[in-house]
Amino acid sequence: MKKWLIPVIVIVVIIFGVYRWAVGFNNTAIVLKETSTKSWANVESSYQRRNDLIGNLVKTVQGAADFEKGTLTAVIEARAKATSLSIDPTNITPEQLAKFNEVQGGLSGALKSLLVTVERYPELKANQNFLELQSQLEGTENRINVTRDRFNATVEPYNKHIKIFPNSFLAGMFNFSELAYFQSEAGAESAPDVNFDFK
Repeated sequence: MKKWLIPVIVIVVIIFGVYRWAVGFNNTAIVLKETSTKSWANVESSYQRRNDLIGNLVKTVQGAADFEKGTLTAVIEARAKATSLSIDPTNITPEQLAKFNEVQGGLSGALKSLLVTVERYPELKANQNFLELQSQLEGTENRINVTRDRFNATVEPYNKHIKIFPNSFLAGMFNFSELAYFQSEAGAESAPDVNFDFK
């Protein structure tokens, strides 16, 4: 065997090894990121369900005579803000999630005020449609918590994959950046209180 052939073989083996590592890193990162993207879509779907229920709730409440218009307007405006904000699921940043949390928190607060106000309206408390919407809202709040937790669970393996050494070298080359975790607003350690027991 010629002496020059050994270094050539070693170089080819090293290049092939680096190529396989880069391809493996890239493919795994894509799969993990797609999982997070799908999980974020589930979060948005849960919030959309809540927004739809709130829209129906508002229509039901609007039918009540002399219902406080300011309270109703606050919910309508907060809902409009919440539905107008969208996040790019392939590049979720802490700033985007903070803004998302802010508008969703504003909607939760307005909804809570609306439901407290309803206490003064016996005809609404006896309205079957209203009671059913309240029940569905309660279930949706639980679903939102579950989907947010699942989203965070999918972000973790992706972030670890692109941050561990030596993968961190390739992350920048392939434009993979860290995704933000969903964090609750300060003081929002629990879901909004949507327990509607009027009995």
